[in-house]
Amino acid sequence: MTEHSWALLSNQAVGAAGVVYFLALIAHLVEWSALRSVVPAGRIGTRADAMVSTPAAAPPGPTGDPLVEEGRQARLETSGSSAANEERGELFGRLGYLLTVIAVAAHLAALVGRGMAADPHRVPWGNMYEFTLSGTFVVAAAYVVLHRRLALAWMAPLVLTFVLVCLMIAVLWLYEPVAQLTEALNSYWLVIHVVSAILATGAFTLGGMTSAVYLIKARTGERESGWLSRVPSLDVLDQVAYRIHSFGFPVWTFAVLITGPIWAHQAWSSYWNWDPKEVWAFITWVVYAGYLHARATAGWRGRNAAILALVGMATLWFNFIGINYFSSTSQHSYAAPAPMGSQSVTR
Repeated sequence: MTEHSWALLSNQAVGAAGVVYFLALIAHLVEWSALRSVVPAGRIGTRADAMVSTPAAAPPGPTGDPLVEEGRQARLETSGSSAANEERGELFGRLGYLLTVIAVAAHLAALVGRGMAADPHRVPWGNMYEFTLSGTFVVAAAYVVLHRRLALAWMAPLVLTFVLVCLMIAVLWLYEPVAQLTEALNSYWLVIHVVSAILATGAFTLGGMTSAVYLIKARTGERESGWLSRVPSLDVLDQVAYRIHSFGFPVWTFAVLITGPIWAHQAWSSYWNWDPKEVWAFITWVVYAGYLHARATAGWRGRNAAILALVGMATLWFNFIGINYFSSTSQHSYAAPAPMGSQSVTR
């Protein structure tokens, strides 16, 4: 295949991934819509049930009491309706997960095509468009991988909405034609540094979503129906967020404090230049280090830890978006077109 064919394949794969992500989101919304009306087992849901506090309170046969008979019939109808909605919800949940897996595969094909479209072939991290494609891929792939291990089915609408919004922004505003890398970025340290940064960004994003849901559930309280009723308990959410952040932090440390300075020395003859992106990457590292340290020593759990995690995610995404758009002094911003047909990288 020619470079043009690879570029066309990449663009088509991005479009296909977006469509399938959208279908997966619709499937999960139908799932939660069906589960919204499901009454948990044992829940007393009618005034008649309130008058008959337990099934054992009434004889098994007809009692002649209209109120008791009404309560028994209401329980049977509610149970049947709940079972049907539960089955429908599970069906659309499995469909949504399957569609997400297909979308992730198409997403991967888009990244491979983007890298193969360059001459010479390179990793698909040449500008903000490609980095956004890579970052959203990691978020979606991490969700797929951890779906069963951490029971993340409740996170599906959040992940899919995030990925879809980022893909739309990338296609509509960040898209740039495939081009070669500049000499400073044409290094194998680019692969090592950016891979670790993307992995950490995906992990911190999932952890931030979990922390945000923790705060929402802590504020609204336990629900007996609806989406929040399917979200794990506050203790489980807190533990899931901690485990995800515990994975992301050493990877971010490797990216920011090890591979980043090595690559900077190779590209600019200096390990640390106090570049705005370097500074904000270090600020992000400090916030997440404080998050993990506070949990381990000061017993910061629950609400305080969730707020600190969201502060960390805010610094992370400001570093990615804000520095590239609002800083004119960063060596990591390559907004100006490079000469001789080559283009620098924004990451």
